[in-house]
Amino acid sequence: MRKKRLMPRMSRAGKAASGVRVPAVAATAVIAAGLVVSCTAGTPTGPGTSGPAHGGGIAPGGQATGTLPNGTTWVADFPKSWNGTLVLYSHGYGALDAADAPDSQTQAALLAAGYALAGSSYDPSGSQWALNTAVSDQFGALAAVESKILPHRPAHVLAFGTSMGGLVSALEAQAGAGKIDGALTTCGVVAGGVNLSQYQIDGEYALAQLLGNPGTQLVGLNGDTANATAMALNNAAQQAQGTPAGRARLALALAFLNIPAWDPNDDQPAPANDPEAEEQAQYGALTDGSNNVLDFIEGGRESIEQAAGGQAAWTAGTNFAQVLAASPHRQEVQALYRAADLNLRADLARLTAHATIKADPAALKSLRASSDPTGRLAVPELDLHTVGDNLVPVENENYYARLVRGAGSGDLLRQAYTDSYGHCHFSVSEQVAGLQALLRRVTSGQWGNVATAASLEQAASALGLDQAHFVGYQPGELAGAVPAG
Repeated sequence: MRKKRLMPRMSRAGKAASGVRVPAVAATAVIAAGLVVSCTAGTPTGPGTSGPAHGGGIAPGGQATGTLPNGTTWVADFPKSWNGTLVLYSHGYGALDAADAPDSQTQAALLAAGYALAGSSYDPSGSQWALNTAVSDQFGALAAVESKILPHRPAHVLAFGTSMGGLVSALEAQAGAGKIDGALTTCGVVAGGVNLSQYQIDGEYALAQLLGNPGTQLVGLNGDTANATAMALNNAAQQAQGTPAGRARLALALAFLNIPAWDPNDDQPAPANDPEAEEQAQYGALTDGSNNVLDFIEGGRESIEQAAGGQAAWTAGTNFAQVLAASPHRQEVQALYRAADLNLRADLARLTAHATIKADPAALKSLRASSDPTGRLAVPELDLHTVGDNLVPVENENYYARLVRGAGSGDLLRQAYTDSYGHCHFSVSEQVAGLQALLRRVTSGQWGNVATAASLEQAASALGLDQAHFVGYQPGELAGAVPAG
């Protein structure tokens, strides 16, 4: 059995944020074209000096920060020896500060490899689901760094995003012609904001309806009601776990939530031919103390509703038998219902009959416009996902691949997977190897075998940084998703 990898856990609400914070004190400030720029770890230089002469400039090994005209902040780090490539990093949900890497270890490894780094805070109004402005804010930060900070324009620009930021980088891959050359998404919400809302509301509704809490408030949440709803559903799940009937119904709701059968305390997923073990593992993934799924959903729905201007998820009109039929966990659910002597068909009919939540049309239109990819890529894109992601299920990648193929961009997309549990639990070497593979695709004009599991594993191991666990894998269907294309 492979030794379990010890990696930092994400905080509540999937905060895939930064190891970087904007310095409170800066050595020099420059105001140009509505842009406030600050530099540290070296004095900016200009024409006729021995240092960088492009724009304001930044010394090797230095950091710069700035503010866009709309109030969005950005940060950039410059390596001691630049390889000519700039990485434009998009942080995850829950982070409000500018970040140019997912964590301090990955930041250090990328700078040591010669990459310049940049990233913005997104929405200056403080919205955590910041898709309304994230792409334009990122491109604004890119323009600022290229024109005012770097010694010359980069030879290549690679977008790189984590979690919600993975969706941002996928959207940048659509709109980035002439701005970026490629995009790396990691643990990305690449099926889009509408699908995220849909499979989450399906699973929560099933929990409430089947486990004795049909009146639980699931939409129109604020801080207090979001916490109360998460607590009620977590308590219902805990009670259900104590009986065969409860576990069967819980397994049905977890299938709608696309929860992986991988307990956070185990080194590998539960065997697919053991329904009891699968459900036990899913319950562990649901209630993971550092990444409690229901806490994540309720806080996220509140933010999404604020960003969309209303309720954008629905249950009305959903045929829950059809949703289960598409789930990779269908056979597990059927087996547990048989063992508990329950009528699965009756429970599915009950769910369908009582589904009354309707989306606000304007909010749904807004969420689709800001947060749903079209699949029409302008640049190459590489997606990385852990197999056991309990917050942004790996099945997102199945949906996204179909969407991209339907849009005629299949040749530009590659997807790779790591044999790991958890949301965004990538090692440093896995992320650096992903960027290296993307850069080789950009410079060579073809993928070749650079994005295969074997090639990525070899490249990551050669870095000598930490362990990598790339694996050949094909995710199943994303249950509850709106049909792609």
